[in-house]
Amino acid sequence: MNPIIEDIQILMSRELDSLKSEIELFPDDEIIWNVLPGISNSAGNLVLHICGNLKYFIGAVLGDTGYLRNRESEFNRKSGSRTELITDLLDTKEVVQNVLPGLSEKTLVEIYPKTVGGIELACGRFLMHLAVHLSFHVGQVGYLRRILTGDNQSSGAVSLREISK
Repeated sequence: MNPIIEDIQILMSRELDSLKSEIELFPDDEIIWNVLPGISNSAGNLVLHICGNLKYFIGAVLGDTGYLRNRESEFNRKSGSRTELITDLLDTKEVVQNVLPGLSEKTLVEIYPKTVGGIELACGRFLMHLAVHLSFHVGQVGYLRRILTGDNQSSGAVSLREISK
């Protein structure tokens, strides 16, 4: 496997594991869907968004998985269990781990097959963007959990140990 693709896969897997840990630290299913003044999305909505984003852009577009994204429901849903969200995260991680190793070095330099927001990017750069986007939302979920619960326990996100294996 190309080293850049391998690194992206390792980082995305770590971030998805970190997000799973964050969701497990919420004390109940209801608080995951709470928002505060000035905050648009709940932790639950961010998980749905992350999963939909990766299952579509990596799974459907690059891996031809057939996944159909409903972006609107990612942000409009207002309830669900931690178990459902964790299952979605595990499914998303499986998509990342199954699709990325099959990408060629040539694919990295080619233009990503879909124009996103009117912008064309090389596939490798777009994959790096997806990894950073994922990490951004993992941080948001961590802060939301801490603010909503008053629990400052770390989930171990951004651990170098996880990527040194």
